[in-house]
Amino acid sequence: MNERTSRRKFLSDTSKASLATGLGITIAGSLLESCSVFRKSMPESNVLHTGFTQQPLPYAYKALEPMIDAMTMEIHYSRHAASYAKALNEEAQVLQIDTTKPLEDVLTRISKTSVKMRNNAGGHYNHELFWQSMTPNGKGTPSGKLLSAIESTFGTFSDFKTKFADEAKTRFGSGWAWLVIDADKKLKLGSTPNQDNPLMDVSLFRGTPLLGLDVWEHAYYLKYQNKRPDYIDNWWKTVNWDYIQQRYEALV
Repeated sequence: MNERTSRRKFLSDTSKASLATGLGITIAGSLLESCSVFRKSMPESNVLHTGFTQQPLPYAYKALEPMIDAMTMEIHYSRHAASYAKALNEEAQVLQIDTTKPLEDVLTRISKTSVKMRNNAGGHYNHELFWQSMTPNGKGTPSGKLLSAIESTFGTFSDFKTKFADEAKTRFGSGWAWLVIDADKKLKLGSTPNQDNPLMDVSLFRGTPLLGLDVWEHAYYLKYQNKRPDYIDNWWKTVNWDYIQQRYEALV
């Protein structure tokens, strides 16, 4: 190969390499830009969003013993809660509801749907929140902004527990007790019957739930029989305050 041919080959190879590098940079830049747009389009947190599918229980059935026994947890999760999820999706199909959107969108306009949707959307939402609100490693008390808000609203943390427990104990029949944050960013306590919750436009007690306690008998009867107050007292030991704080801080 003579000197002129070698020079032409060198220039050709250099040009190809530069083109490949340029294309690589362009493609990489496009991908990074796309990823950036994707990241921006994703919600920062899904802690406030509930889907239509029953999520795996975040701990073993026996993990909350002795406060909540394994058999109660298994029956509660795999039968009661699972039946709400199944019926919810059946009714969503009938009503042509978009199940890719958060369930909260349906709850806030539940009066425009059906009784079956109200019962089962509520049942599914309430239980999905309930499972996450408990942990085998409960630390007993919240901290930070949430604790400050509880103390400024209800007095001491002990006062808050007493008032919340009273809501749970005095809910006649089946239902739920709630700690919510309202539209004015204030904490409130209340309860709802059956599987209603404070997000529903039919509820007399309104707000975004931070913490909910199931006081249907199927939640405690195997262990506590008719002693709802004992169930409530022991349940405090399971509360996942880290999760409740995440919900609170996402809203204030």
